[in-house]
Amino acid sequence: MQTMRGHNLIISLFFLIFFVSGSSAMAKNTFRARKPCRRLVFYFHDIIYNGKNSKNATAAIVGAPAWGNTTILGGQNHFGDLVVFDDPITLDNNLHSTPVGRAQGFYIYDKKDIFTAWLGFSFVFNSTEHKGSINFAGADPLMNKTRDISVVGGTGDFFMARGIATLMTDAFEGEVYFRLRVDIKLYECW
Repeated sequence: MQTMRGHNLIISLFFLIFFVSGSSAMAKNTFRARKPCRRLVFYFHDIIYNGKNSKNATAAIVGAPAWGNTTILGGQNHFGDLVVFDDPITLDNNLHSTPVGRAQGFYIYDKKDIFTAWLGFSFVFNSTEHKGSINFAGADPLMNKTRDISVVGGTGDFFMARGIATLMTDAFEGEVYFRLRVDIKLYECW
């Protein structure tokens, strides 16, 4: 009886090792690089309200720390400022090009010691080429040349889209205007 239990234990351990090694080998294959099912490039243009440009402004500070105000970005790294925006999206880097949609959302300057923000926004399209929206969220370490944020969903032509958007600051003028190049790579397309 004892030898039978010992034999069963050895067989069980053999199968356990076999299945664990087989599942770990299979896991290596599931993380291979995939090509995007769709790739898009857009530019969005942010003109922050500075107390003098209300007719042209597409963004405004709606929250500021006690030492700041809602007209001028606070401090060296703008820590604590909350900005909402409704920016035009274009196919090229010209602010005066015909918009294909709007970038709508917010960014929060979230670090005291480093110039960085956290973004939550949507591209809402109103062109004949694209209908619907793409939703984005993530940290934006502004001092890096390129930054990746998550594509977390979408509607219309971009229903349930998932992927990565690579941001690059294409131009800026002081603390009033900046332009981002957004290279979108979708890996889940429906």
